[in-house]
Amino acid sequence: MNEVQELMHELARSLSDHTFVKMTVSNPVSKQESLQTLYVRYIEIKQVGNLSITYRYKTNDQVKNHTIEAGIREIEKCLTHTFRNAVLFTTEKDFSFLRSKKGKITVQKSKPTFSASQHVSHDRQKVKRASGDQAYLMHLGITDANGILIPKMADKYRQINKYLEIIEDLIESVKLPEEVHIVDMGSGKGYLTFALYDYLVHDKGLNVRVTGIELREELVTYCNDIASTCGFSKLSFICKPIQKYTEKQIDILIALHACDTATDDAIYKGIVSDAKLIVCAPCCHKQIRQQVKGIEQESPLLKFGIFKERQFEMVTDTIRALILEQHSYHTKVFEFISNEHTRKNVMLVGAKAENIIEDRTLQSKIEGIKKEFHIDFHYLEKLVK
Repeated sequence: MNEVQELMHELARSLSDHTFVKMTVSNPVSKQESLQTLYVRYIEIKQVGNLSITYRYKTNDQVKNHTIEAGIREIEKCLTHTFRNAVLFTTEKDFSFLRSKKGKITVQKSKPTFSASQHVSHDRQKVKRASGDQAYLMHLGITDANGILIPKMADKYRQINKYLEIIEDLIESVKLPEEVHIVDMGSGKGYLTFALYDYLVHDKGLNVRVTGIELREELVTYCNDIASTCGFSKLSFICKPIQKYTEKQIDILIALHACDTATDDAIYKGIVSDAKLIVCAPCCHKQIRQQVKGIEQESPLLKFGIFKERQFEMVTDTIRALILEQHSYHTKVFEFISNEHTRKNVMLVGAKAENIIEDRTLQSKIEGIKKEFHIDFHYLEKLVK
């Protein structure tokens, strides 16, 4: 038994006794080789074990699921002919395979990096949709070069996975075109934008194009560089205000933490584009709050600043939801991540209805809220008129 076969034996053993965590195969023999790395993980599809291999090329990633036997044969072939190095992580030991340029092979054993195997179900359970093996997480500073989560980024990592879980359910609730254009307005550093693109393209196999809109030019340049490095050919970032974005095809509009009326500008773009999904996480509800003076004297509920702040957040977002309903969207508002991670945790979603019965009471409901809280106008109202 040679060294490659010995490593494959350890791989098969770890899979059979459930100690397997993950495996990486890297360092191409030829500098001209376009395939750069293999990332291997174990998944279960319909309760059947598979090896899911991410093939990382210079220009893009491809994900293929293999039976256990076929996956091991594929890894053995690649390690024999294409790559010099491999690391097998198990809960018992780590196995490092190293081949020198002269062909000398060394297999080293060391203490385990991981104390538990990863969750394996690929069906609809609580799974980590953003795996640490993905290069964009390293470039964004969420994991280190070995795919290990950086402790201070743990909250962001949880937020990313919760976000992907929500988006997956939302996308399945609407009818989308064959090629989906997603626009993320106020994309910032792109944590969620990259995660969404990677998950939908490489895990779900969807034909999507994602555009991030961001005002800060340095972040646009930064994100475009990472997209290029990761081979995300249909992910791009544009530097311009939300109001000046003019492309008409928007199938899914996302605006997470767009400040104050920027959320309304984004919702308006989604409405006029007839977007199938509008997903917002509003913040900084200044426009309504600044109109109200003295109302706290009329209600003891508004005596304290923190309660007044929350009240006008609810008022602002309720009117937004009602306006979306006026334009044939089913709406819902919910917390998308715990308060312990961020206070900006409310998500407002509008899903375009195929058939909806017009509710003639919506405008009177909006007017009633405005009257009760002494509101002259809501910014979104002016946009949609």
